[in-house]
Amino acid sequence: MAGNAEHNTELGIPAEEHGAGFPPFDATTYSSQLLWLAITFGFFYWIMKNVAVPRIAGILEDRKDRIAGDLGEANRLKDETDAAIAAYEQALAEARNKAHGIASDTRTKLKADQEARREKAEADIAEKLKAAEAHIAGIKTEALSQIGDIAGDTTSALVEQLMGKAPTKTDLTKALKSAMN
Repeated sequence: MAGNAEHNTELGIPAEEHGAGFPPFDATTYSSQLLWLAITFGFFYWIMKNVAVPRIAGILEDRKDRIAGDLGEANRLKDETDAAIAAYEQALAEARNKAHGIASDTRTKLKADQEARREKAEADIAEKLKAAEAHIAGIKTEALSQIGDIAGDTTSALVEQLMGKAPTKTDLTKALKSAMN
């Protein structure tokens, strides 16, 4: 420290001033320090009040407005979505009702068409049945008309086989008439 004091004397600074201590703790400079503290505080307060705080307030207000706008837009989009969902559900319900109506109408038409075809088929079958019965009756009548001839031929062949001689036509006719009655 002594070397330092000597060096300072060479620069023109007296040694006793240098050894007084740390200047902020020097009681003789308190008044000027307090004055500069007040001036600096006032200056920084003025800068904060007129420059920094308005800018920060503006930024916060812009953010608040942007958030409010975004929330409003989100609510509007939510309302539109809800309306679109309600319209979709209503359209879906109408489509289902229409589909059920179409299915019911188609079922009714198919049932009526099936009933008409069934009735037509039954009529065709009844007509064919009548024709078949008439044909069978004709065959039966023809067969019955030929039964006498067949029975006579069969009887004649049996009697000839058994007796060795064929019966006369009049005997055969009498025997067949008595057997049929």
